[in-house]
Amino acid sequence: MQKTEMRNPKTTHIDKMDTASMIKIINEENYNSVKAVENASEAIAKAIDIVTDAFEKGGRLIYVGAGTSGRLAVSDAAECPPTYGVEYGMVEAVIAGGEKAIVRAQENVEDQAAQGEADILAKNITAKDVVMGISASGNASYVVSAMEAAKKCGATLLSLSSNEDCRIGKISDVHIFTDTGAEVVTGSTRMKAGNAQKMVLNMLTTCAMIKTGKVYENFMINLKPTNVKLRARMIGIVSDICSVDGETSEKLLEENEFSIRKAVDAFGK
Repeated sequence: MQKTEMRNPKTTHIDKMDTASMIKIINEENYNSVKAVENASEAIAKAIDIVTDAFEKGGRLIYVGAGTSGRLAVSDAAECPPTYGVEYGMVEAVIAGGEKAIVRAQENVEDQAAQGEADILAKNITAKDVVMGISASGNASYVVSAMEAAKKCGATLLSLSSNEDCRIGKISDVHIFTDTGAEVVTGSTRMKAGNAQKMVLNMLTTCAMIKTGKVYENFMINLKPTNVKLRARMIGIVSDICSVDGETSEKLLEENEFSIRKAVDAFGK
């Protein structure tokens, strides 16, 4: 039996626990997600370097997942343009069931292998691209089929699962195995497995963006002034980097197309 489907001996009577005890045991188990990611750091680093190389050559990172895995992938992909100023499409997510599966669970679609192939091919995959299959079990047919189709197009394959011996791991170039173990509620992989997936995806895109120059020191250098909060943040960033007051910072930005990088360069930093 796969680890993600096993019963957790620490929670066999969670239905009889009081609220405080439930919270305690869930939080204790959540630490296993962090440890699982730590233990997978070597594979994560390899994946980051592959994605970085793809970005530098004009390639894309395309996630493919079903259920919770797909929704986490959609979230990570959607946050890259506003955070790092990159084009939509540089990081994309393909989810079984399409857009409607983002807000409403479509449990049957993860078994639709033919649809997985069709959906990934619709992205016009090339050898420059990296396709990452994400599945807690590692065996969702939709994800496996999509990865196999991407491989035929020459894409580099990454995979992320909480089971080591799985189908997506066997066909990928780098497999990230986060050993989160049995869930608090048996089989509910939106919990520890999902925690680990979110952390890995954060690391993958964050580090690749840093390595391709989208971050200055530890600042988001490519922000856009699309709301009051972000405009104020940009002014604060320029003030911090250039050691000037807010008024001077705002003037620098206004004179340089409200680009932090251009404003800093113009200041001579």
